Amino acid sequence: MQVSINDELLTLALHIAQQAGRLLLDRPASWELTAKSTAIDIATQMDIASEKLIVEAILAARPDDGIIGEEGAERVTKSGYTWVIDPVDGTVNYFYGLPGWNISIAVKDADGTVAGVVHAPTINATWHATRGGGAFLNGVVIACNDPIELNRALISTGFAYDVNDRENQLDIVNKLLPKIRDVRRMGAAATDLCCVASGLVDGYIETGLKEWDLAAGTLIATEAGAKVTTHVWRKMELTVAGGSHLHSQLMREIPA
Repeated sequence: MQVSINDELLTLALHIAQQAGRLLLDRPASWELTAKSTAIDIATQMDIASEKLIVEAILAARPDDGIIGEEGAERVTKSGYTWVIDPVDGTVNYFYGLPGWNISIAVKDADGTVAGVVHAPTINATWHATRGGGAFLNGVVIACNDPIELNRALISTGFAYDVNDRENQLDIVNKLLPKIRDVRRMGAAATDLCCVASGLVDGYIETGLKEWDLAAGTLIATEAGAKVTTHVWRKMELTVAGGSHLHSQLMREIPA
């Protein structure tokens, strides 16, 4: 049976993500920290090393593909396919030795994301999806929780590195908290989206996410039946994810 291009890309992404995971599990004895958007938004030498490993592995297999990486890798596609990479999603978790950080790798074409992998080795979780092919956790088919009523919903969220944006984010939390089951804070956007996909939480809401935060996790959540949207709210990008019933309720609760 002929293997589709999407499946080929997925197989490569899975292999590379696992390689990066092994690299990252070998934690350094000391840290080299670089500030990014703010002093509390950091990259470590392991973020750089992971992106280097991922980029070199992609180009060794597919030298004409494009690349967008959080840590600066950028290459225009000649093949029509572009890889979107977050080499350590949840760097603060990684730096502190907390679980849940992941390697997020997606591949897109002119019509959107075709394959995505989110590999979180500290929680023994590897999610993957292909466009139209369903979503999986450790090889098992997954589906989001739907329908879920707002007053029974467990919602994950995150907070911006720009502390000036956090007051706005707290407006959402303050509006939601009296009306939902509870809130969870994972510390890694792609893990949050995949938790929605696999029913480990019911919904997710966060501002300020970038393409590399969203690409793989959004495909996985969507293929698991969730609705994921991003729109401008108070001059920030606001992402909302959940089963369609809960998604509509969350959208109604967002303050003006």
